Amino acid sequence: MADEKQYLRAVLSEARSSLSAERAGVLSARVQRCLLATKAYLAAAKVVLYAPLGREVETALIAADALRSHRQLYYPIADRGHHRIRFGAVSDPGELRPGAFGILEPPATGAFEAEALAPDLDAALICVPGIAFTLAAARLGRGGGYYDRLLATLPAHAVTAGLGYSFQLLDRLPEQAHDRRLDLIVTESAVYAASDASVRGHASGGPGRFT
Repeated sequence: MADEKQYLRAVLSEARSSLSAERAGVLSARVQRCLLATKAYLAAAKVVLYAPLGREVETALIAADALRSHRQLYYPIADRGHHRIRFGAVSDPGELRPGAFGILEPPATGAFEAEALAPDLDAALICVPGIAFTLAAARLGRGGGYYDRLLATLPAHAVTAGLGYSFQLLDRLPEQAHDRRLDLIVTESAVYAASDASVRGHASGGPGRFT
């Protein structure tokens, strides 16, 4: 299974890297507009975004809309010592600075307060990057396990959305017990709600709650 994951990461990372900056920008804008139109985003009081690495789907349009609509905006901070994700509140994405793994993060000054690092995410929409996804909202991540550990600790009413390009959507992915599925997968062409109603405890809500 590990070899299959490694192979998929290599192939799909190369495919994503082959996108021109212009093409990635166009597709990213479409993905973001799809997310902004979902019930999940419209209902969210708090939004957690990521700073894209390489040609990952961009999030700047979502950040701008979240701030304009007075939603609380957070970005992850990779805590390498504990192999987990913490959070920093942001009022302007321009505040982000290179952190662990070269990914832009909220600055350490002022961000490392207990409340900022562990915000109440019960009414939050958490946007998650990935190498590949499935219609059932399985996700193949970068390989560090940071997001898997985060997803395992989220409150029941937090909504998770994987942002990716349509070529990253596969029929199936190798999964292990610690791999965590998402609630939504958003591409430039469609929004897919998890087909497994038991994912993350949303059996009572159903897919229509999010899209």
